[in-house]
Amino acid sequence: MPAEPEASDPADALLAGRTVLLVDDDPTVLEVCRAYLERAGFTVYAATDAFAALDSAVALQPDLLVLDRMLPGIDGLEVCRRVRAARPGVPVIMLTALGGEDDRIEGLEAGVDDYLAKPFSPRELTLRVRTVLRRALAGEQVSAASAEAILERGPLRIDTSARTAMRDGVTIPLTAREYDLLLYLARRPGRVFSREELLAAVWGWSYGDPSTVTVHVRRLREKIEADAAAPSMLVTVWGFGYRLDFPDDAAGGGGSVP
Repeated sequence: MPAEPEASDPADALLAGRTVLLVDDDPTVLEVCRAYLERAGFTVYAATDAFAALDSAVALQPDLLVLDRMLPGIDGLEVCRRVRAARPGVPVIMLTALGGEDDRIEGLEAGVDDYLAKPFSPRELTLRVRTVLRRALAGEQVSAASAEAILERGPLRIDTSARTAMRDGVTIPLTAREYDLLLYLARRPGRVFSREELLAAVWGWSYGDPSTVTVHVRRLREKIEADAAAPSMLVTVWGFGYRLDFPDDAAGGGGSVP
């Protein structure tokens, strides 16, 4: 790891003071990463084990969590699941020495927004934190400014100001990325998007692992479909990608938004 943190970017003034909970059982990692993040303008809290992390996530309500995958007590994935159960929208970046595809998919299924493999540069971590937080804040701003505060499609009701969704009057527990994916597709019913297009539009990534989209589509189906094994709304168009249909909603056929 480099020894000296970089100065903050003035363009990130909007992020200044945002809170990050940094969780790792290695005191050196905590010290160096904390220095970089604080130099970048973030308020950083630290925890060295899973139970301290859970307590801090509840008490401090951080804007973002950076979690080590391997923690004493319970692992980072279980911490992520428990935090997300209480705060579905909080972004999570996972630090891991496990770089296999199955490990990444397991993390995505637990609700992780981004992965950073060890060993890593604290400068890269700072950039990832900025990117993920910018994305979360942009989603909040778009929702707040949207003229269509309530979007109703078929059995779904999406409240863009509260960033929540319901099916048949029952709240759907969505992660921040699942919500973004659902809203993006719901505003463009009937249109087919490739995994690469969704990765760019929803994640803001010009490159990356398309399996990220596949995992989130599967998780979203489990939450919005009556039968995820035979989806009637979020359907696969073989050889092309995915489409969100609302067969019982007049808006579902052609009300696409550019």
